[in-house]
Amino acid sequence: MNAIFYKEWIKTRWYLLLALLVTLGFAGYSMLRINRVASMKGVEHVWEVMLARDTVFVDLLEFIPLLVGILLALVQFVPEMHHKCLKLTLHLPYPQLRIINLMLLYGLVVLLICFAANYLLMTVYMQGVLAPELYSRILLTVLPWYLAGIAAYLLISWICLEPTWKRRVLNLVISVLLLRIFFLAPAPEAYNAFLPWLAIYTLLTASLSWLSIARFKAGEQD
Repeated sequence: MNAIFYKEWIKTRWYLLLALLVTLGFAGYSMLRINRVASMKGVEHVWEVMLARDTVFVDLLEFIPLLVGILLALVQFVPEMHHKCLKLTLHLPYPQLRIINLMLLYGLVVLLICFAANYLLMTVYMQGVLAPELYSRILLTVLPWYLAGIAAYLLISWICLEPTWKRRVLNLVISVLLLRIFFLAPAPEAYNAFLPWLAIYTLLTASLSWLSIARFKAGEQD
């Protein structure tokens, strides 16, 4: 397990550093937007805008986690398929399905660390500016966007691990439709009642990669 995690870390470490810096940069800039409004017009104006106009000041973050998840899957699995390393990996003296699960687990863990850093940055800043009801409103609004990033990682991994191009195209269409679910309701906190189910739905997408691996093991080729 340690060897697999280390191999994935070697492949993705520079991308992960860039992803962390970019996501923190966007999250920090969103906090600066709140700070600018608060400095110019007062914190009361920030509260008024959030309550009266349904503004959450973090709209720049909407598609950033999605892109981070997509690119992580590409960085992690495209080299495996292009250089035919996956076939060698699956011949290790270790259960094949467990190997894939560990590779996906690595991706999920590093994504969660990256996204948790974003949440920590936003929470620490907003606690000093906004009432708990208001900053929790922002954090709950962005949560589906970060879940979309995790789902995007799992779905693009499924596409990358698929051995045939025809199925990859079909998987891509299915993935676009599934990811669309995370962006159907633009209103703040629109997904609150649905968040537990959305989280379960996100984790279930991990099982799709097993289908691709089963086809890969069966010998289906491009």
